[in-house]
Amino acid sequence: MMEIGIDSFASAMYGSNELSSEMAMEQLLDRIVRADEAGLDVFGIGEHHKKEFLDSVPAVILAAAAARTKTIRLMSAVTVLSTSDPVRVFQQFATLDIISKGRAEIVAGRGSATEAFPLFGYNLNDYDALFKEKLKLLVQIRDEEFVTWSGRFRPELKNQPVYPRPLQEKLPVWVGVGGTPESFVRAGMLGLPLMVAVIGGDTGRFRPLIDLYRRSGEEAGFGPDQLKVGLHSPGYVGATNRSAAADYYPGFVASWTKIGGERGWPPVTKAQFDAMAAPKGALVIGCPETVAEKLLRHSKALGGVDRFTFQMDIASLTHRQLMESIELIGSEVIPLIRRNG
Repeated sequence: MMEIGIDSFASAMYGSNELSSEMAMEQLLDRIVRADEAGLDVFGIGEHHKKEFLDSVPAVILAAAAARTKTIRLMSAVTVLSTSDPVRVFQQFATLDIISKGRAEIVAGRGSATEAFPLFGYNLNDYDALFKEKLKLLVQIRDEEFVTWSGRFRPELKNQPVYPRPLQEKLPVWVGVGGTPESFVRAGMLGLPLMVAVIGGDTGRFRPLIDLYRRSGEEAGFGPDQLKVGLHSPGYVGATNRSAAADYYPGFVASWTKIGGERGWPPVTKAQFDAMAAPKGALVIGCPETVAEKLLRHSKALGGVDRFTFQMDIASLTHRQLMESIELIGSEVIPLIRRNG
């Protein structure tokens, strides 16, 4: 059964109107509460260190949400593990697990943005080595109360206990990946669930990489119940296909053109947007029926998807539009997927 959720970057920028930090945070927490009440399975908070986002410390936001929600699972999306101390990350999310009564999860990734590296004094030349070492340490801390460990980027641990321990026997740790084969293999060999970020192009092109992940995991002795696959993509649910596209298009193009300017990508065109919104494209937008059909199509193309999370709040949508979309996801999209999946 596919779980459905939302990922947020805690944006404080809605179109040309910048919200106060206080109001943006209040609205974000209201959306998490609405997602819980609407029956969504999970809500994730990303990690960025930029003016337009308020998610530099996702565990704090999730803890505030935990106090106001009952059943929805609360996760990072992603924790930039390369520039974090795995001990502190584990302690933060173990504490969140206690506050939420067993609903915390970590999605650990290297991060597509790089501002955290100079901020915390790390060298970008160590981009992959940092993540590889720290992921193994995080998993070891998760699995062992007393930790003995040594590596390049952190002082060694000698039979050192790490507290608090979470309520869950094994705090879920997902690996967030883009398109690097080594990342898929690494997640499989560690037996960790996989969260694939697909933000453009044909989603089905990731099938060979997901097959590689599953094969690597099976060869390492892990079963299908451990080798879960999640999918994260930009998306939005509206009353009709036309209204959803009209709501989403202006802000999406503006946001991704801005990001592209920072990373050397060309501006997004209407033709590219239409291609991404097509049946096999990465954008999951439309009316509830269209969105449910697309998610089931993606799941089939990828050999099964266990979780899907929408990224909605980087398209300059208003709080009201986001709240209405969350309601549609809970009341219509999820029942359609449960019925037809």
